Amino acid sequence: MDDQGYREQLVRLLEGDDARMRFEAAVADFPDAGINAFAPNVAYTPWHLVEHLRITQRDILDYIVDPDYREPPWPDAYWPPRDAVATPAQFAASVAAFLSDRDALRALALDPARDLLAPMPNTPGHSIAREIRIAGDHCSYHVGEFAVLRQVMGTWPPDHT
Repeated sequence: MDDQGYREQLVRLLEGDDARMRFEAAVADFPDAGINAFAPNVAYTPWHLVEHLRITQRDILDYIVDPDYREPPWPDAYWPPRDAVATPAQFAASVAAFLSDRDALRALALDPARDLLAPMPNTPGHSIAREIRIAGDHCSYHVGEFAVLRQVMGTWPPDHT
């Protein structure tokens, strides 16, 4: 069976094509002054949200590729501490690490030697396709949240439409 079309659809979901904003567009030109700011009634900063995306996606990648995977404690291990702050370089590093791990998931999705629907070893019947869909859905939710957060905080560039 030729499943190349399905693989490409998984990548489109993962990368944010089609019905949502891409991660790259959401974080582009984010002002340094807003990285550690809290919007009204929001318990995390823009960097916290980016770091949560990075941590969670990395966890999903590890779950797929590491036969000795151990789930970190939820929710503490998936978010930085509320009082944690980042420098602009750390924000950029979070973005870069997220993109690098997404590229690794993309490569898994496109690897014809991998059966995307086969149960992964040491899991309760989970498949690579399932995990990539979860990563894409999770990112989709939080990228939308990040975009709204930017709107509320007034951190979009003046020419943003």
